Amino acid sequence: MLKLLSTSCRQGRSGFPCSRFPDGAANGALEKSPLFRVIRSLRSYTGEKTLFRLTASFSSDSGEGDGDAAKSVDAKAVEEAEYASTGAEAEEAKASSAIVPTIPRPEDHLNVMVVPLPHRPLFPGFYMPVSIKDSKLLSALADNCKRSVTYAGAFLFKDEPGTDPSLVSGTETGKSIYEFKGQELFNRLHDIGTLAQISSIQGNEVYLLGHRRLRKTEMVDEEPLTVKVDHLKELPYNKDDDVIKATYFEVISTLRDVLKISSVWREYAKTYSRYIGEFTYGRLADFGAALSMANKLLCQQVLEELDDFIPLIQELGLETDDKTALSAKFRERIESKKDRCPPHVLQVFEEELAKLQLLEASSSEFNVTRNYLDWLTALPWGDYSDENFDVHNAQKILDEDHYGLSDVKERILEFIAVGKLRGTSHGKIICLSGPPGVGKTSIGRSIARALNRKFYRFSVGGLADVAEIKGHRRTYIGAMPGKVVQCLKSVGTANPLILIDEIDKLGRGHAGDPASALLELLDPEQNMNFLDHYLDVPIDLSKVLFVCTANVIETIPTPLLDRMEVIAIAGYITDEKMHIARDYLEKATREACGIKPEQVEVTAAALHELIENYCREAGVRNLQKQIEKIYRKIALQLVRKAISIETSAAASIQPGKLEQYNEPSKEDLIEDVDGSLSFEKSDSDPSSENVDAAATAESKNIANPEQIGETWEEVEMAEVDLSPDQTTRVGEQINSKVDEVIDIGEKAGGDTEVDKVVIDVSNLVDFVGKPVFHADRIYDQTPIGVVMGLAWTALGGSTLYIETTLVEQGEAKGVLHITGQLGDVMKESAQIAHTVARAILLEKVPENPFFANSKLHLHVPAGATPKDGPSAGCTMITSLLSLAIKKQVRKDLAMTGEVTLTGRILPIGGVKEKTIAARRSEVKTIIFPAANRRDFDELSDNVKEGLDVHFVDDYSKIFELAFGSIDSSKS
Repeated sequence: MLKLLSTSCRQGRSGFPCSRFPDGAANGALEKSPLFRVIRSLRSYTGEKTLFRLTASFSSDSGEGDGDAAKSVDAKAVEEAEYASTGAEAEEAKASSAIVPTIPRPEDHLNVMVVPLPHRPLFPGFYMPVSIKDSKLLSALADNCKRSVTYAGAFLFKDEPGTDPSLVSGTETGKSIYEFKGQELFNRLHDIGTLAQISSIQGNEVYLLGHRRLRKTEMVDEEPLTVKVDHLKELPYNKDDDVIKATYFEVISTLRDVLKISSVWREYAKTYSRYIGEFTYGRLADFGAALSMANKLLCQQVLEELDDFIPLIQELGLETDDKTALSAKFRERIESKKDRCPPHVLQVFEEELAKLQLLEASSSEFNVTRNYLDWLTALPWGDYSDENFDVHNAQKILDEDHYGLSDVKERILEFIAVGKLRGTSHGKIICLSGPPGVGKTSIGRSIARALNRKFYRFSVGGLADVAEIKGHRRTYIGAMPGKVVQCLKSVGTANPLILIDEIDKLGRGHAGDPASALLELLDPEQNMNFLDHYLDVPIDLSKVLFVCTANVIETIPTPLLDRMEVIAIAGYITDEKMHIARDYLEKATREACGIKPEQVEVTAAALHELIENYCREAGVRNLQKQIEKIYRKIALQLVRKAISIETSAAASIQPGKLEQYNEPSKEDLIEDVDGSLSFEKSDSDPSSENVDAAATAESKNIANPEQIGETWEEVEMAEVDLSPDQTTRVGEQINSKVDEVIDIGEKAGGDTEVDKVVIDVSNLVDFVGKPVFHADRIYDQTPIGVVMGLAWTALGGSTLYIETTLVEQGEAKGVLHITGQLGDVMKESAQIAHTVARAILLEKVPENPFFANSKLHLHVPAGATPKDGPSAGCTMITSLLSLAIKKQVRKDLAMTGEVTLTGRILPIGGVKEKTIAARRSEVKTIIFPAANRRDFDELSDNVKEGLDVHFVDDYSKIFELAFGSIDSSKS
């Protein structure tokens, strides 16, 4: 029995784009056709009026000759037919019904010009307009028509291997057809095509009428492509076979129902019946395939089939009802996952499917329900990818993709280890926070690869619509599910790794608060029953591994931050950047630029200079840009050198002088007693002198072409009457001479080897320009009133100087003036520092009234950079005290820490960044709050190496480290 129509065929009911039928004379056998009786019974639908007034024509059967069809054509009309495209000829052709001449006969055409078809094959008995963009082919077809050669071969063009024929647009295929010529085009065409009669040519549109099947065998001419063909006939079959008969009448019955749906299809069948006569099995297969909207390859299979057509029409499908086909498709989808699908989903599916059957196809609710079922059945209910719990393999993959990031890698390995012990894994919510360019997004992809999970990324930066997370209600036009449901459909598994990028930049608008919508998504206790507004059925997301990225966690709402496990990525120090540049960035950039390793060398000093003075930020994104910039300039330099060498080598060859060489004659060849071969010198022949000059130059290893003389482009053996043994020796000697001359020529200009390009500190400026950053350290030894602090910045960390100077002194003029574009918190820290400094000075030097009688000015360079935060408190106190006691602080000292009014030191953040900044400024002694000892201990050894770090909890210890003992009398 017939299989119901596929989606592609259902679309064909609105119209048939590539085939037309002529309204010709009725055939005597038409009354016997069962299909005609079906059409006649449908007269009540169509009436007598014909939808298309098309020209009458005829065609030979695909295998039974021209006899029956030719008898039904008026011979006089045949004689009057002629081709025209413009002017009076077109009108005359129209008036004469454009009936195609019968002479020469179709079977007489054994060589045909090829018309490539981009969209669908042409079936016998059908018209097809073809747009031809090849002007040579178009003019050749027009010339053939003038010579009454009105037949061509229509062959379907093959798509690229692995291409889905249903996804390739006609425009793309049409463009690619005319890029191929000759043998290449011959190979890209299907072997089986159709002998097509050219009914008319209008502009670049050629109207073809299919006659019979052809097989191309060999190429006759390249442009325009002409091929030799064999005319194919249907293979014999048993007409009395019960299965074939039953299938035949089933097709007729199906067509009866189909033709009731569309008046256009009824007109197709009517004109096709008049045209081809009785519906044989083969003709019925062609008719069904041409009417269907199956993809081009399935139609081509029908065209190529000569034995049993009917099973292929089961394959193509002629549908009786859209709702039946949709129901079958949706039920087939859900059946494959029925055992794993939750019961509540199956219940909703059955309800919506029953609802679909009751709705009219033209109603808007029908499309809403159809789209809903499409989404519901496309999700991977219960489909999980097999996870890889191999810890060593995961470690290898993570190390291959990223250098450092030990905290992130350790956490992922812990996750894998737990999954291995339990035999299964549950989803987690991890938040990677850190400055830009440290690898937060790329590490997510590496984690997915290590776990053997599918990867999906979407960004929520600036997202202000809750529907992007939770989906739209189905009542809205154009409603869609949220990003999570789209992810599950895209990856096809229920346990992917979903990377939510820029979660610290969530927006908030009139459409709701996305941060609140993420609470359900990122809560392990709630996301096992995540409810999307569109699907309106709970979805289990407990197996999904969520990885979020953020630059700062302070802007993430507290309830949302509470649901995530935060892993801070501080950034990379210089040593780490050196490794990343050598092992990852430089290698990838070199391959991308097509440069070989032996062609370039970037010294370690140049790379260190690049990192320190051009790419000081915490990440490596800017470092990658600078390395790419260097290698682009190297590529240009290498190409210019190669072109210069090739040009000079070409100029060194003087072809005109080569003509002076004459072919050696028999008398010129003299064989010596020792078997050596020499050329006889002639006074009138300068070529022998040139040969000697060349040999002399070669023996002296001269590489200047002007000193060598001329080289030989070709040396041919002279015909000499010698014995076979002598001939062999002559050939060997001549070949030796040729090799010598070629070697000389290669030494002269054939060596195109380019010297290695070396990038060092001296020429780095030529590739990347002037340095962007300068040394943070302004003073080798800080003067009185100046102290170095440590600050966290978006670029990682930097040193920060606090400068204090005396403005004026006088009775009761003690006041502090602050500059440096400081924030409110830092201004408060300055006031606290002033108060604490007065108390400490009163304790250390009671008789010194400096702060009471001095107007002071505290400044924090650089003035254009906004600064804020409490961690500069201890540095400000030290700067004020240095000015009060008139003593410099210890050399190579930097400090950070918040101070209370009682002098207690509170912990700060950014320990790693501040440590890196101190190392960059060659500071050896650092003061940290005692509460930050644990943070410092967690740093890698290469960061802590060579540093003298002191942890303090009270400012009195800082005073001793900075100033040592003081002489109160001098103070």
